Amino acid sequence: MEAFRILLSCIDLTSLEGSDNSGTISNLCREALSFGESGLPLPAAVCVYPPFIRLAKKRLEGSGIRVAAVAGAFPSGQSPLHLRVSETLFAIDEGADEIDMVISRGRLLVGDDRFVFDEVAAIRNAAKQLQLKVILETGELRSPELIRKASRIAIDAGADFLKTSTGKILPGATEEAAEIMLTVIKEHFDKTGRRIGIKPAGGISEPARALRYYALTQRILGNEWLTKDLFRIGASHLAGALARELNPGYPPPSL
Repeated sequence: MEAFRILLSCIDLTSLEGSDNSGTISNLCREALSFGESGLPLPAAVCVYPPFIRLAKKRLEGSGIRVAAVAGAFPSGQSPLHLRVSETLFAIDEGADEIDMVISRGRLLVGDDRFVFDEVAAIRNAAKQLQLKVILETGELRSPELIRKASRIAIDAGADFLKTSTGKILPGATEEAAEIMLTVIKEHFDKTGRRIGIKPAGGISEPARALRYYALTQRILGNEWLTKDLFRIGASHLAGALARELNPGYPPPSL
C-alpha cells in the first residue's frame, strides 16, 4: 500500500482533450484536491493545455499541486520552432510551473539529430528554471536504437525529465521503452552525477500496471528516484483507481 501512496503522490493528473473547457478543468482541479480531503496524498501536478493554466493555478492556489502545461505544438511538434518557443513563453507568462514538450519525431526518423537537439535547447532556454519534461513519443520511434538516441539528445539539450508518450497514439507507454530510457538516465547519472527524472505516460490506468513502472524504476535507479521530484506518471484515470485501493470510501461526497 505504501507503493500506491507514492504512486498517487507522483501523478500528473491530466486532461488534454479538444473538448476541454473551463468546466472540465475546474472538475480536474477539484478531483486533484479531493485526495487530500480523503486523507490521501495529493498528486504532484495537473497537466493542461496553455489556455487553462491561469484557471488551474487559481483553483489549486495554496495546495502545493503544481500546474504543468504542454507547450510547443503538442502533440505533433509540427509547427515552426519560433512559434513553439512563443507558446512556451505564453505558458510561462500564464503561470505554468512545469513545461511538457514534444520532440520532432519526423526529424529524428530522417537523421536530423541536430534539429532535435536545437529544439529542446531552445525550449529549455525559454523555460529557464522551470522543470522541463521532454516527450519522446516512443511509439513512433520504431526501434530501441532511436529511443536510446532520442533519450541522449534530450538529456544533453537540457531535459529535466524524459517522458514516454503524449497519450495520443498507440502504443503509448511501454515497459520496453521505459527500460531503455531508464538505462540512459542511469548511464548519465553514473557519468555526471546529474539526476534526470522519468515520466511514463499513455494508457496507464490500472494500479497493477503503474506498479510495474514503479518496480522498473526502483530496479534500475533505486529508491531515491521514487519521489515526485524524479518520478511522475501521466494519467487521467489512475489516480482515482489508486485512491479507491487506499481508501474504499473514496470519492468524498463533495466530488
